[in-house]
Amino acid sequence: MSRSLLALSFMLAATPTSEPAAPCVTIETSKGNITLELMPESTPATVENFLAYVDDSYYDGLIFHRVIEGFMIQGGGVDSQYRSRQTRPPVANESIEGEANLRGTIAMARTSDPDSATAQFFINHRDNPPLDATGSRPGYTVFGRVTGGMDVVDAIAVSPTGSGGPFRSDVPVDPVIIHSIRRCGDTD
Repeated sequence: MSRSLLALSFMLAATPTSEPAAPCVTIETSKGNITLELMPESTPATVENFLAYVDDSYYDGLIFHRVIEGFMIQGGGVDSQYRSRQTRPPVANESIEGEANLRGTIAMARTSDPDSATAQFFINHRDNPPLDATGSRPGYTVFGRVTGGMDVVDAIAVSPTGSGGPFRSDVPVDPVIIHSIRRCGDTD
């Protein structure tokens, strides 16, 4: 084998052929850590939006303010004093032909306007098919899945709840604080 062919075969063998790893984040909460794998291939705008908030440390000190056992846990909207933070413009809904709202997936919270999601998210505590897109009717955009810490999601979901601030129900009596959300491997 000539030297040039040998060098070429060595270079080809050293070239990675696997897909790049999906983005990963860790939610550090007062109840423990939750690790998520994000899905940029099916929800690129939503993942980009979420990671922009993560990279800005936006979620630090916010709480899970809506917790319904057997449904979902929602956070990313208010701090323990029920104060909101300034958000970016809403992101377009990417639920059509997207992933299903299954137990352990993370999705964007929104109003009745499908394109109103900004920073708030929820983690499905069970399979929630009514939240999925149906035909041309948008659902709630799933953009990742829990890969570690589902026991923490379960612990948050069974938190005793009541009213708090402007919310009449479903607020954990003992605040569940999001200390931080960081890309896996990032340290502060």
